Formats: sequence, structure tokens, C-alpha cells
Amino acid sequence: MSILSVIICLILFGLPAAGFYKLYEKAGYKGWMALVPFYNLWIWSKITQKPVWWLFFFLMPFLNIFMGFLYLAEIAKCFGQKKLWEQGMSVIFPFIWMPYLGFNKKFVYTDPASAPKIKKTMVREWVDAIIFAVVAATIIRTFIIEAFTIPTSSMEKSLLVGDFLFVSKINYGPKVPNTPLTFPFTHHTMFLTQNTKSYSELIHLPYYRFPGLQSINRMNCVVFNYPDGDTVAANYQNRSYYQIVRDYASYFANKDNYQLSDKVYYARAWQYVNNPTNRNFLDMSQIPFGDIIARPVDKRENYIKRCIGIAGDKLEIRNKQVYINGEKAENPEMMQYQYFVQTSGIELSKQVREKFDITDRLVAGPNMWIYSMTDEVAKEIASYKAVIRCEQLADTAWDKSIFPYSSDYQWNRDNFGPITIPAKETTVELNTKNIVLYERVIDVYEDNDLEIKGDQIFINGQPASSYTFKMDYYWMMGDNRHNSADSRYWGFVPEDHIVGKALFIWLSLDPNQSFLSKIRWSRMFRLVD
Repeated sequence: MSILSVIICLILFGLPAAGFYKLYEKAGYKGWMALVPFYNLWIWSKITQKPVWWLFFFLMPFLNIFMGFLYLAEIAKCFGQKKLWEQGMSVIFPFIWMPYLGFNKKFVYTDPASAPKIKKTMVREWVDAIIFAVVAATIIRTFIIEAFTIPTSSMEKSLLVGDFLFVSKINYGPKVPNTPLTFPFTHHTMFLTQNTKSYSELIHLPYYRFPGLQSINRMNCVVFNYPDGDTVAANYQNRSYYQIVRDYASYFANKDNYQLSDKVYYARAWQYVNNPTNRNFLDMSQIPFGDIIARPVDKRENYIKRCIGIAGDKLEIRNKQVYINGEKAENPEMMQYQYFVQTSGIELSKQVREKFDITDRLVAGPNMWIYSMTDEVAKEIASYKAVIRCEQLADTAWDKSIFPYSSDYQWNRDNFGPITIPAKETTVELNTKNIVLYERVIDVYEDNDLEIKGDQIFINGQPASSYTFKMDYYWMMGDNRHNSADSRYWGFVPEDHIVGKALFIWLSLDPNQSFLSKIRWSRMFRLVD
């Protein structure tokens, strides 16, 4: 966690806390009461004279978002902040406005019971509060800070499934949404539906990012829009559409013993997958693909990975070790790999797996399993008497699912590159071999018309032997190195896909536990390293 991120956390959360401390004192209560979770809400209901049963809504997901902004608006009213712009400042910039109200002596507490009443029905009060909260929350979520949940184990053990994070938009600079016409608090799909779009593309804004407080640095945990997610099959939205097509091209090629050209296999795969009624017979569910959906940048899935390489870096992976510009890269402290474990009898007990926090496991055969573990945990497991073998897995053969999916670059997840990450305004020489590294950058991310005719490359209808990049790009990888869909599988992350920087974990719930045991108390309010 950088010093700058700590400062940002203090600004966003420390300053409002200081302001509330003084505001509670002005209202006749002890200042420390403003700092105690849940208890501060009870005191808030007394200060604002709101019904105690309103606190119930703070415990309800989604509704608690509205209640949080209502909390800010109502306490500001008690100190004379009743104009629309004053309410807006209280909700959108609480880290400025709450200390301003708390430490400025001219703002004094007024009991809501003695304040002049504006006649409004309860329905009108709720409608006004909800509209205000939606607008304020949307602005904050879009341009300042947003909550994010860890859905997969790709970053374990640094970030766990069930971790709830706050992601700062202002570190790297907030970007203007491409699709501003969207239903509040949704990403790309409407609530309670499988594939109903929650946005309209009637207005589509170009990419623009406001100045940020810092640049993306190596080892930062970054949230970004999934680059390979510009197109999805409606019934398989959690999988790469392009990987599905590649899987079918490989399937058809194997079935025909490679008697046809690659282009024929891909054409056949495109045709099969693009038919929404065809079943995915490579998937056990056998569900039809459904419609093929294209998404704008800001509506692609949100991923979180660690930035391993920045624009201009030369990256290589040799026997699992990442090298940047010829030097060994820093490894994450909790980095994991898959280990093959064979025992003399039954599997490691649940208690042992919980002790070492082993969550990723595959059955490899009788008395054989594959676990994702850190090197330190693997050494401990290897010392158990019942463990016959404990060996780290290593890829040596070409993995056709690894970027750039070409026989000219026979790489795998443990041995990759060298490759140079594109940087803005730098030029690369192009040929029919290396074009596979940059074709998606040129054609899709930077919106050019790219064609390859024989041995000639055409960009926007003109012969091209070189290309100058318009944006910076980044290389993202998960800390769980053998169980992470990252840049090794889909390549570079463009700067216009960057969402923000992970700041800290505010809640962590273990999906394998129940009731209060689900809460990982030790992870709450932990800074993200």
C-alpha cells in the first residue's frame, strides 16, 4: 500500500470522521459516539429525530447505499444545510463539508423539532431523499470511489473470494462513462434478469480521463474492464466468447486430424458459436449459446489483478519467474502455484485445509489432488507423514489457449515472452509474424481497419510496415498464478479500460461458512497491498 493511497484513505474517511466527531459534540453527545459502527447510527436517529426503525434499512444490501447518503443529508440539515447545493456538498464531498460544518463555530445544532417545518407528506420526503441519494451516489460511484467484490480466487491469498473492497477512481483519474444513459446501481445487466441490458447507447461518449493523483505503478492492485469481454454469449457471460470460439476451432481441427487450414477451422467455429440455438457441447451443461452481445468499454466485466508490467516494459516469464526489462520482478508475498499432492490414504482433512487456508482443489486420481498453495504452505504439507509427493506443477508444452494463440509463439503460463508492452506514441515494426501480438490493439482497442492480404498488412486501406500506438497498455496477472485468467490469456490491458485502484477491504465474508462465522474479522479495514 503506497503512502499516497494511505493519504487518500485518510482524506476520504478520516476527515469525515473528524467532522462527525465535532458535529456529534455540537448536538450534545460525546464525539467518540460518531466513530463506533452501528452505535453511531442509533445516535444519528436521535440527533435527526428519525424513527429508530429506519436503522433496519442500513442492514439491507442496496438499500443501505441510499441510507448512507440519507445519513449525510439529514445530519447536515440539523446544521442549517437545507439548500440543494448545500445538501449536494454534504453528500458528494463529505470529506470536505463535514469537517467544515464541524469545526466552523457559526454552524450550530438546531433541534429538528424546533426548526421551521416545510410541509411535505411522508411519500414526498422519501421520494426527495431517494432521488437525491441516487444522483449523489451515482456521481460518487462514477467519479470518486466505488465498492467492488472479489468473485474468484485469481488473487488469493492476497485477496480472497468474499472480500469487499473500496476502489478509488481518483488515484488514476476518473474517466467519463462511455454510456451515461444507464439504470442506477447496475453495471451491464438489469436486476433479476439474465441478459437484459441496463444501459442505452443512444449517447456514446468518447474516451476521456480526468487527471489523476498518480500513475499506475508495478505491483498495484488494479480494477479494470475485461478487455476480452467486448463480446459475450448471452448464456455464458462469465466466459470469454473468443476462447469459446478458439476451443471449437481446436475441436474441429482435432476431429478432422488437421487436414484443413486454421482459417477454415475458425470460420467453422465462428459460424457454430454465433448461432444462438446451437448447444455448447464442449460444456457439460449443454445450454444453447444464446444471442451474441457486444458491450462498450465501460460495460465490460470488472476484473481485479496486479499490474506486473507498465507501458514500454519488456516482459518475460522464465520457469514461472517474471522478468521486467531483463531484471527479476518483485513477487507478491502471498503468490500461489498449483501443487500435485499424493497421499498414502485419504485426502488432507478439512481441518488441515482450513488451517492453511487451502481453497482451490482438484481431484487428480486415487489419493491424488491438486492444491493451490504458497511455497511456505507446500513445505508444511510435504512434511506430513501421510504425504508421499508434493510437487509444484510446471508447464513445458505449448498451451494453445495462451496469447497470442499462434504456433509462432509457443508459450505457456510458466514460460512466456519476451514481449514489449505497447506505449503511447511509440512505433513498432510490423510483419506477418508479429502482427498477431498487436492485431487486437490496432483493430479493436484503437479502432482501425486492419486487413492482412497475403504477405501485406493494410491499416485503414493503406499498406503498413509499422504502427504508432495511441494509448498506453498494461500487463495484469493474478497472484494465484496457476488459477488466474489474466494477460497471459488475453494480452494487453488498454488505458481506457482502467477503472481504479483497490484501496482497502471494508468487509470480508467466507462463502464456505455460515452466519456470524462467515465474517473474517481479521481482514476488515485491511489496506490492499
